[in-house]
Amino acid sequence: MKSSLVAGVTATSKLTVDRERTIDFMGEKARVYATPMLVRDIEVACRELLLQHLDPGEDSVGTRIELDHLAATLMDMPVELTVTIAEVKGRAVTLDVVGRDSVDAICRGKHQRFVVDVKTTEARLAAKAKKAGLA
Repeated sequence: MKSSLVAGVTATSKLTVDRERTIDFMGEKARVYATPMLVRDIEVACRELLLQHLDPGEDSVGTRIELDHLAATLMDMPVELTVTIAEVKGRAVTLDVVGRDSVDAICRGKHQRFVVDVKTTEARLAAKAKKAGLA
């Protein structure tokens, strides 16, 4: 991890809610940003921020998310997700998240990620696959 990985570092990701990101179970007139897709987009935004402050061979994995999904976002609306590093404890990183569309605040929450060495993680997963009979 680089010394630049500190509390206060922030980034904003911009996206448009496309069809793939919407719910379909209430019909075409109620296609809005699906919470699971919002969570995915938050994870991606946080990972992208962290990657700028990690060394080669490092990455991060999500370990916890707390999210209030506050307002519906219609298909084709723009969204901004702002993620800010709130705390770094060793390899554990907590990020604050706020999101808004062009009309409303749509979410707020916290996301925790853990910085990992990719090669070590691959070896650990291979060992688990072997134990599970998947190797």
